[in-house]
This record gives sequence, structure tokens and C-alpha cells, in this order.
Amino acid sequence: MKQIARFLLVCLFIVPLSGCLYPQERLKQNQIPYKDQVAAVQSAVNEYRKATGGLLPIKTRDMKTPVYLKYPIDFQKLVPRYMQEPPGNAYESGGVFQYVIIDAETNPTVKLLDLRLAERIRDLKLRLKMYTDEHRYPPFKDVVAPGVFTLDYKKLGYKEPPYAVSPFSGNNLSFVIDGRGEIYIDYRSDLYNALKKYPHHYKPGDDIRALLTDHSLFVPAYSLPYTIDAKTNEPIFFTK
Repeated sequence: MKQIARFLLVCLFIVPLSGCLYPQERLKQNQIPYKDQVAAVQSAVNEYRKATGGLLPIKTRDMKTPVYLKYPIDFQKLVPRYMQEPPGNAYESGGVFQYVIIDAETNPTVKLLDLRLAERIRDLKLRLKMYTDEHRYPPFKDVVAPGVFTLDYKKLGYKEPPYAVSPFSGNNLSFVIDGRGEIYIDYRSDLYNALKKYPHHYKPGDDIRALLTDHSLFVPAYSLPYTIDAKTNEPIFFTK
């Protein structure tokens, strides 16, 4: 009995890191973006809208919240009337995805936000805060666009530049920072590939991020707006 109690105590402390109490297979399932799960949530959302006169089953967020974080689905409004339980890969079920709605006013569509992106940004923000507490200003390095910069990661204690794994391509994406100290993921490589791969009618001045959501289950979370360069037709930061 003492050995069992000791094992459970160890698990209690390390479960946030390793998922001790989760079977390994369940952990893998929670990290897979199944199309049928997204489709099931979309169906539940549609039924909820019909029953409520067009309302959306979403959590309240400030109007200033970035567009792809603005409309997270509130599963308490869907379960159990419109679906039995949240999908296994949803954050509410221990998964790594938050279900969100885009195009809320015109064509409410269910997409996935990969919460592992937030974890990467959180670590970078923590180091950045420690640095600015001592030096006042972030360690800006290069100017990428007006008001958009890269960081000197060695000054933040990194041996190698940090990155986020793209939910669209699986490639490593870098980070940028704006003049207010906000951290963003740089999706230019994903957008470049999407512009080459998919037919589109975007022109300079248009926000082209929908090119990613139109052909994927995911949203480009923690991103700045992007448009097309008039000369090269390549993605650039949409700064005013």
C-alpha cells in the first residue's frame, strides 16, 4: 500500500509535465486533429444556432482580442444537448486544441487553435520580461517591417533561436516582436507556400491569412496581419 501511495503522490506532482495518469495512447489521441471531430462540433454549432435564433456557443472575450482568439467555443452550451461530450483532442478533454469560430458574423466556421503555440510564446515572454525588468527595453535585433522586429536571443539566454511548430506545414516558425513588446509567430513561409499552391484573388492591401484557414483545420494564432508585396507578390507584414 505504501508503494502505491508513493506512486500516486509522484504522479500527482509530475502529471502537468508528463501526463502520468494518462495512458500514452490517450495522450497521442489528444494531439491529433481529426476532421470528423471538427465536423461534429460544426454540426453541433449549427444546431445550436438554429435553436437560439442565430446565437453562437462562445465564451465572452474583449472586443480587442485578436481575431483568431476572439471566439472560443463554450462546450458547456453544447453538451449534452447538441453533442455527448467535447472531442477528445479539445482542451476541455485534456487535449492540445482549443475549438474556435472564425467568420463569426458571415459564415461561422469551426477551426482549431493549437495551444502548444501559446506554450512556446509563454516561455519567450517570461525571458523577455526578466530582461526588460533589468534593461528596460527588449533586445531588438533587426527591423523586419515598420514596427516589427526580431530579437537578439543570446541576450535572452537562448543557445539557439526558439521556434514554434507550424500547424499548417510542420515546419519551424520564428518569432517577431512589435514596438509594444508583443510577441507574434511569423507565418510568412506558410503563406508563401499557400500563395504558390492555391488559386487566389488577393491583392496588395488585403489581409491574406484566410488563405491558410480556407485550406486547413487550423487558424494562424498569435499572428500579425499579412498582405502581398506589390512588386514580388510575396507575403509581407501588413503594417500601416
